[in-house]
Amino acid sequence: MARRVGRISPFNITALALGMAFLYLPIVILVIYSFNASRLVTVWGGWSLRWYHEFFNDRAMLDAAWMSLRVAAVSATIATLLGTLAAVGLARGERFRGRTLFSGMLYAPLVMPEVISGLSLLLLFVALNAERGFWTVTIAHTTLTMCFVTVVVQSRLASLDRSLEEAAMDLGCDPVQAFIRVTVPLILPAIAAGWMLAFTLSLDDVVIASFTTGPGSATLPIRIYSEVRLGVKPEINAICTMVIALIAVLIVIASLASKLSGAEVKSAAPL
Repeated sequence: MARRVGRISPFNITALALGMAFLYLPIVILVIYSFNASRLVTVWGGWSLRWYHEFFNDRAMLDAAWMSLRVAAVSATIATLLGTLAAVGLARGERFRGRTLFSGMLYAPLVMPEVISGLSLLLLFVALNAERGFWTVTIAHTTLTMCFVTVVVQSRLASLDRSLEEAAMDLGCDPVQAFIRVTVPLILPAIAAGWMLAFTLSLDDVVIASFTTGPGSATLPIRIYSEVRLGVKPEINAICTMVIALIAVLIVIASLASKLSGAEVKSAAPL
């Protein structure tokens, strides 16, 4: 009976294969064609690193990539800080007035169409007479990603054993010390996951960035979108492949950090 339960049926294997193909086959094709020697994206001309070389000689594309990485790193860091504080406020302030309104306003960007968010931010920056560029895109991406960080960290705080903090305070820590020395290390994997999520969302955004960017500060997705409208070039495949590789490396690092942290928590848990 146990063997039957653990055995994967042909139907499950077929469903799994179709699901994986639906998710990853387009990405595999893109990666393969990034090594295509031919200028035509639909004609295979042999293996080559030609388009990677073309990318590293394209100054406009490199500037756009550097802009995207800076915006993603700064906005993810700010969103992680603010989102973590908001999650702590929601998780620990069960009784404060306006909690429902605060949580609703905090999670609104999750369901808000990006066009509306981008347009409202554009009107705000115009009203403030703010010059559009790096900081306007960074602020816009912070507002977009902060709610995602809050969701991740709040879910971890909800499952946290509060008796650990109480034990730390019984041993002489004040509430701030107990939070920094006990709570923060335990929720660190969730904070890292929130930063990763915010970084990838910022790196991927086109809509909001197109409203809030200015001359000479185009991000990589905007640059790629403007190039694709004139026709798909093999160089775009090479750029997308490098972005996929970067995100894959970050996901592997986050997974390893989460596993190591979980192992440390288990080893430190009282018997």
